[in-house]
Formats: sequence, structure tokens, C-alpha cells
Amino acid sequence: MLITDPVSWYYLAGFTGDAGALIVSRRGTILFTDGRFTAQARQETSAIRIIPQKGSLASAVGQFFKGGGRVRVGFDPGQVTVAQLRAVQKEVGPRVRLVPVNGLVQQLRNRKDPEEIGRMRKAAMLASGIMKDALKLLKPGVREFEVAAEIEYQMRQRGGSGPAFETIVAFGERSAYPHARPTGKRLRKNELVVLDLGVILAHYCSDITRTVVVGGASARVRRWHKAVQEAQEAAIESTNAGVRCEEVDAAARRVLAGYRLDRYFVHSTGHGLGLAVHEDPRIAKGQTQTLEPGNVITIEPGVYVPGVGGIRIEDDVAIHAGRTEVLTRGARELIEI
Repeated sequence: MLITDPVSWYYLAGFTGDAGALIVSRRGTILFTDGRFTAQARQETSAIRIIPQKGSLASAVGQFFKGGGRVRVGFDPGQVTVAQLRAVQKEVGPRVRLVPVNGLVQQLRNRKDPEEIGRMRKAAMLASGIMKDALKLLKPGVREFEVAAEIEYQMRQRGGSGPAFETIVAFGERSAYPHARPTGKRLRKNELVVLDLGVILAHYCSDITRTVVVGGASARVRRWHKAVQEAQEAAIESTNAGVRCEEVDAAARRVLAGYRLDRYFVHSTGHGLGLAVHEDPRIAKGQTQTLEPGNVITIEPGVYVPGVGGIRIEDDVAIHAGRTEVLTRGARELIEI
């Protein structure tokens, strides 16, 4: 198996560099990397062979396989570009058959062991504490990117290695953008605020969202928030090992449909979480994959009304045999500051 995803290199071998390739076979594991990372690779890994890469990666892989017998080499088509595949095919020659294997390593990564879930529990608690303190930054006149900068500073101050994704801070009408990027917009009284942050701790990601109102919430906003909160509660309640992902998504959508707000829910109910912030399984329509012990997912229904604002509530949920565990903490009720 030829593995070109740096996150999977860490999962399988402990290597944290971002250049090279990993080959896993019955005969052992081999890491190709260039001179910038060979010393690092020797320090971070054990029981694998490290081959310094000279020239292109395709050339290095080709040289390794040349002279051998016929062999099949798997690769993940979601991680290899067309140009990379053609270059490797040209170098390895006809004796090597390249076979697409979808998501093989990702399937392993989906099922976290107790140690991994322990790391994710700590990452979730760290994110929850940062979220709680971030609410104190929300005062009329503050700018979105000022709040985002302080949040990401606190991540590193408290032991995290950085954000799992660019922190989302969205005020007023911009809260209707599910993936709004922080701008220089200043916060005004009585505006909605969506804060979505995730911290990486010991290589594992967390992800939490809360929506607040700085000032007083209108009756309409209160109704929207109540709907989203109930939708999240219904989705979390339906989350168990053996349940199809689409069923969890449907539980959230049924609640929003009851409030006639389902047309304003424009994304999936959640996603897998782990070494990357977006992993399988997807909690969405048409996803027949069943949840299993070791999965960690987000549950994050939302309502987004263009020109008015948006509301999202998100928590991280670990699936255990016979039970589920909400890893993130913090009030889900509407907060008025």
C-alpha cells in the first residue's frame, strides 16, 4: 500500500513530516522522505526503514520497485492526484500494478481506541474552556478578527498545538454564513454571534460551536435557537452504535421541520472527528454507514436566514459499546450577554 497522506503517516508510523510517502507491505514498512526530514523521521519512528528521497517522489518509488517481480500496490484515489499517479506509473513500469483502494487507512482511523478517545476528551475539554472564556470578549465595538486572534492565542497558551481549522467568528447578518471567515466587522448591540472553534491537542482535534446574543434576543431569535437546541438534543439522543448515520441526520431535520425551519438547514448534521477535523463517518442524508464503537462525531444542526443571521450549536460525541459520551461541555441554552 502506497500512502501519501501525512495524517495517515502519523497514524501508522508516528512521522509528523509533510513530504514523502509510506509503503506498507508484508515485508515491513518503508518511509521515503527528503533531507529536510530524515533526521526527524529517525527520531519519531521505530521498526521502519527510512530511505532518503533523491529526485522526485515518483522516481524514488519507481527505483524501489524496479528489478523486483510482479506486485500489486494499492493507493487511495482520494489522496493521489492524476499527475502523481501518472508519474508513478511511468517510473514503476508494467511489472507493478497500481490498484485503487478507497479509504482503507481512513477506515482504521475511524475507530478510535481508548487512548485516542482519551486524547480527544482532553482536546474537547480544552476547547470548551476556551469557548467559555471567549464569551467574555464579546462587547460592542470588538472586531471579528480580534476575537478570533485571541481565541487562537489562548489555544497555544493552554497547551494546544493550534487551531484545528480557521476559527469562525461571525457577527450579525454574517452569522448566516456557516463557514464565515473573520473580518474587521465590529460587533453591535443585539446582534447574533456564532463562535466555532477547534483545538488540536496531542495531534487530535476538537470542534465546538455556540451562538449568543450580545444584548437582548428577539422573540424570533429565541424561537430559532429553541428549535436548533431541540434538534441537536434529538440527534444526540438517537446516536448509538448500530444506528445509520442518515437516521441521526433525520432526527435533527424532523425537529426543524416541525418549526418550519428545515429549509434553512443547509449542511449535514455532523462529521467524523479525529486526527483531521473532517473525517468519516458523515452524518448526512443518504449515509447508510452505521455508527460503531470508537467513532467520534460532531452533532451540529443550524438555521441560517440570509440577511438576518444564523444559529448553530455543536458538540463532540464519542460512541462506546452500549452508550455515548458528549465530550465537549458548556451550556447549550441561549446566552444573552
